[in-house]
Amino acid sequence: MILTLVVILLAVGTDQLTKYLMAGLLPDLEGRTLPLIPDVLHFTYVENTGAAFGMLSEHRWIFMVLSVAGLALIALLLLKEKPKSPWVRFAAGLVLGGGIGNMIDRFGFGFAERKGAVLDFIDCRFIHFYVFNVADACVTVGCFLYLFLIILAEIKAAKEKKTAPAEGGSSEDGGGSSSEEPAGPASGEGETEEDPDAPEEEKKPEEPHE
Repeated sequence: MILTLVVILLAVGTDQLTKYLMAGLLPDLEGRTLPLIPDVLHFTYVENTGAAFGMLSEHRWIFMVLSVAGLALIALLLLKEKPKSPWVRFAAGLVLGGGIGNMIDRFGFGFAERKGAVLDFIDCRFIHFYVFNVADACVTVGCFLYLFLIILAEIKAAKEKKTAPAEGGSSEDGGGSSSEEPAGPASGEGETEEDPDAPEEEKKPEEPHE
């Protein structure tokens, strides 16, 4: 659980720090945008009242309730299941950290000019994608990583299931042959049997008594 907590703290801290920096820098620039690579990657000030990448912007409160419920469910599953894989804990930390980062903004404690809005600023113009932030990236990467781990686990389980019958059959054959013991002599081993064809010993005639 320590790994998960560290990832959560790093995700939330990085998200809030970058939002704080962008909120102080971008509004004063022309077009509220800072081209890092012109027409490829910009930092652009955008306020979002919906979910990640601007979805459900007209149903903010519904999404907030679902977000809180989802985060609580993930946290409860982590506490209950206690996954051993560090990658699963890492993925869960990214999702929780990203979700908490954006929830801070939605509850009015963020750095956007409009209270309750999420500040987005990563503008990938070369693919004409939604403007997003560090928290959105953490949630997305965490979800894809967890999905990838599930696929790997299913592939591994399928391989083990496929090889199990062959290994079981060979072990049974070997066990059957080794368990058979050569038949020994019947009970009475060590006792010499009389040969019916052997000549009988001649009996000495008894001497007459005087």
